[in-house]
Amino acid sequence: MARLTRAQQQERTRAAVLVAARREFTEHGYADAKVDRIAERADLTRGAVYSNFAGKRALYLAVLTDDAERARDLARPPLRSPESTGAALGAFARVWLERLPLAGDTPASGHLQLRSLSGVVDTAPTRAALAELLRLEALLLALSLDADTPPVRTADLALTLLHGAAGLAEKAPGAGDPFDLSRAAEHLGALASGPDFGPGEPPPHLAYVAPARAVREPWTPPAGLRDELTGEPVDLGGDGVVVVLGAGRLGAVREAVGEGATFVVVTSDPAETGRLVRLRVADLAGCLRRVFAPGDLPRVRIVLDEEGTAAEAVGAASDDGTETAVRVRGGEIRARAEGYGAGHAVSRTDLER
Repeated sequence: MARLTRAQQQERTRAAVLVAARREFTEHGYADAKVDRIAERADLTRGAVYSNFAGKRALYLAVLTDDAERARDLARPPLRSPESTGAALGAFARVWLERLPLAGDTPASGHLQLRSLSGVVDTAPTRAALAELLRLEALLLALSLDADTPPVRTADLALTLLHGAAGLAEKAPGAGDPFDLSRAAEHLGALASGPDFGPGEPPPHLAYVAPARAVREPWTPPAGLRDELTGEPVDLGGDGVVVVLGAGRLGAVREAVGEGATFVVVTSDPAETGRLVRLRVADLAGCLRRVFAPGDLPRVRIVLDEEGTAAEAVGAASDDGTETAVRVRGGEIRARAEGYGAGHAVSRTDLER
């Protein structure tokens, strides 16, 4: 029998730990789960668990992310998207609400099914990242509803409704009627064309953003990247805009979204903050894929750069506050900007001047 390589053995150990952790969290919930019991369930030492995962929080997020990515990859897209904004919001709500626990579910198993983050997002970086992720999720839903005039505020409201229902169901399983909630989400579609919940005004700071700098720098596109929304490989060898965003700046996608834009997400803490980003993006992508035809998914690319290779190619730091953008043309970096509004500045750069 052939001996396993070190990488294969590590992958097998990680898989065993995840299986054991899922059972522990299902039985005891996040707060009462014990790493020692997880190690015992996996027939491993405590040190073997910690050599693969930073701690209980990282383990819990890894379990939730594994569930979300499996659901995303199994999602079967429809042949056609819903015909109206209201119908699309209703369909999205029905898919999203499948996670609500039933009255007979235990609190621990119900929280896991809900992908609950109660007691998990309790550090300043993860709280900041979650707030930015909510803004990103609303934009991606809005772009699916209408690529030309995305109703971001309506999408914000729909997601607030769904997250509120999840919070209620977490405390009182069985509370809230999913059919009523999906109908309510459907009626929100009427707000998308109204003056109060349309696209909204651009952020006020954009008017003061300095123009991007014209440069002539070599460009070596990183390989092995994947779009988290479609699952397709990402080739950065062509012309386009690349925006590197820290987990604390993800809302800036709203300022630079456009055809051909690729958003590279980085963080100084891949084990926890990075896993939180991966979880939420995978979860949303799985829902969008089941509601919208592939051609109607957002025409932006979201890349999770845990190794920092794409950030290094752009010349950006891999920390939560990063915002660095470049425009690539003809195999060179032709424009560059850093700081707040960098993506906005580069996406509007006229290289013909």
